[in-house]
Amino acid sequence: MPKIERALISVTDKAGVAELGQTLAALGVEILSTGGTAKSLASAGVPIKEVSDFTGFPEMLDGRVKTLHPKIHGGILAIRSNPTHREAMETHGILPIDLVAVNLYAFENTVSRPGCSLAEAIENIDIGGPTLLRAAAKNYPFVTVICDPADYRLVIEELRASGGSVSLETNFRLAKKVFRLTHHYDGAIAEYLDQHREGHTP
Repeated sequence: MPKIERALISVTDKAGVAELGQTLAALGVEILSTGGTAKSLASAGVPIKEVSDFTGFPEMLDGRVKTLHPKIHGGILAIRSNPTHREAMETHGILPIDLVAVNLYAFENTVSRPGCSLAEAIENIDIGGPTLLRAAAKNYPFVTVICDPADYRLVIEELRASGGSVSLETNFRLAKKVFRLTHHYDGAIAEYLDQHREGHTP
């Protein structure tokens, strides 16, 4: 597998993310990040680039829109061996993103708290996270995707052993884990919303 050159890390659960970032940085990988994750990595001595600086487009709508941008999703979804994709990337200034590490807003934990309102639950429905994960998992032949901090060790060991790449076998296994996660996540949201007869207008 080709060497990973660029990674996007944006996580709710910060456990283990510093070591992942440090490993990637030591291998010369450019790291894109957002918000609290960027601060956490920077405090661990990991050089990062804010996603808003990378895309040239600011976060907005109280953080609802952070990573939903063609420079992010084009970089993840492009088929590297497809000449048409490569041409489009060059035309639009899209750079490949080879590793995505994301975990999701803790929706189930939020709605299990006593007194959680429908409005609070809605705000804890992750949009950008599942979109990033699904895009990366779909393009697993070219992108390593990590949705669970428990998998950082596996990826770190492969990166160190190979000098910066992750095997196709591992990429495929991690991609399957993503689709199991997003299936469960959307199911939990649907189940919660089914408990409410009417919505609301914010």
